[in-house]
Amino acid sequence: MSSLISIPRKDTGTSRPQQQPTTRPFLTAEWRSLVMVNFEVDPALLLPLTPSGTELDDWNGVTLMSLVGFRFLNTQVCGCRVPWHRDFEELNLRFYVRRRAPEGWRRGVVFIKEIVPKRAVTLVARKVYGENYVTLPMGHEIREEVVDGTAVCNVAYHWRLAQRLNYLGVETTAEPTLPSEGSQHQFIAEHYWGYTRLGDGRGLEYRVDHPPWRVSPAKNVEMQCDAALLYGEPLAEFLTVPPVSAFLAEGSAVTVYRGTAVHGE
Repeated sequence: MSSLISIPRKDTGTSRPQQQPTTRPFLTAEWRSLVMVNFEVDPALLLPLTPSGTELDDWNGVTLMSLVGFRFLNTQVCGCRVPWHRDFEELNLRFYVRRRAPEGWRRGVVFIKEIVPKRAVTLVARKVYGENYVTLPMGHEIREEVVDGTAVCNVAYHWRLAQRLNYLGVETTAEPTLPSEGSQHQFIAEHYWGYTRLGDGRGLEYRVDHPPWRVSPAKNVEMQCDAALLYGEPLAEFLTVPPVSAFLAEGSAVTVYRGTAVHGE
């Protein structure tokens, strides 16, 4: 287990979108028990992955990427429940961008790669959003207990790659609270837009709606990940050092809308 490093905070200007979407939801679900482990990364590695019309976003001058494991629950696509595809795990590696819109900055995430255990989910996500999904065997463990009068929660996600077990987990002891304004936890957890870099040079923008999440800072982190095989050697270099922060977010119900094309200036 590795201890976490505390870092300063600043005002990120994070805010939830105010306008109502003009399209019907594509997907509704609950995202629960989000393990969010965050690493500093060289921005030069992310520039080629940045979608058209967006720019890299940073926190206090630090460019971050996050390895995130969570549970999809009660999933519906276009209002329909798909048998055997309602509840499953996901692991993704993501970084942070922003785009200037009429109402101000839209802060969002770009997914480098997303792992799920359901092949149909991979196919739909690739077709509808152009996301880099892959299918691997996955599972999770959630353990809550009281140790010496302290409530301890352990959440871990595991996946099998090239016949080897990989995992990502955190241990928390703090009661979950809403992150403070301008904190790094708020910057990471409160993004309400997704962006995809399409093959023809365009970007795709889609809205993700959910209330702010309560979070618990991680006391310990456990991680075994073949990052070089999953993400390539350049990014793996930044995933094999201690994270700058980690926390567990409770999650909530979410609504994901269809995307629209975004062109560069």
